[in-house]
Amino acid sequence: MVLERRLADAADAYVARSSHDGAGRDEPLSGRRRATMRWNPDYCRRVARWFDRAPHLAYDARLSRLYHRFKWETLQQYEVIRRVGITVEPWARPGQPYRDSADLRASVLSTGVLHVYLTDSGHGSGHGEGETGYHPMLAPTGLSVGGVDFRYNDVFRAVHDIFGHVMFDNDFSSRGEFRAAFCHMGMYSPDVHPVLFSEQVAQICWYFFGPHLERGEPRRYSDQKVLEFPPSFLDEFTGMFVTSDTKESV
Repeated sequence: MVLERRLADAADAYVARSSHDGAGRDEPLSGRRRATMRWNPDYCRRVARWFDRAPHLAYDARLSRLYHRFKWETLQQYEVIRRVGITVEPWARPGQPYRDSADLRASVLSTGVLHVYLTDSGHGSGHGEGETGYHPMLAPTGLSVGGVDFRYNDVFRAVHDIFGHVMFDNDFSSRGEFRAAFCHMGMYSPDVHPVLFSEQVAQICWYFFGPHLERGEPRRYSDQKVLEFPPSFLDEFTGMFVTSDTKESV
């Protein structure tokens, strides 16, 4: 498809430009399509347990700087989407905008429109700011779309759907979300990968493998926590993916 090709080219060009700032992103984003994944449910449960026990707000000067950079890069990626010709529109109807990942991908590639489920409609199990009283991704971006003021989390949802799911055809299963997080991680500078891990990977693990499921509670989205995981968790996550034409995902 023409739009799919333009999207891949624009993503690779963005990564190439960004690598000039010393971030070390010298691999085309499209190359992550070849990565195979060494799936490890035990790792997912460890991440979920750590997230479950962590405080809701562990914000310090370092994490403030990382979120500031993360939000800036997210806005840059949003501009890539717009330049490619994809229109982002807020979803104002009941329920989710897409039945599944196949519906998301087919709809965006055929219409050039991405509908975003708004943060104000649902942000974790507590919605809004939850128990933290604060979350940096809830800050307004200054972007107004269809009369709706987008928060940073709205923009992040948009770029994640495009560069994690649409571009690579990753589904919404636990494995698909892991692959989507890994693929999209290639768009961000390594400095902010800890933020992406907490905002994406940790919440995926809690949703699919959290201790609330072991207690017989229904599956639900996690609380929104502002924290940084020990580096070993991120290292183990990236180590699950290997670019090779000879290995199979397990």
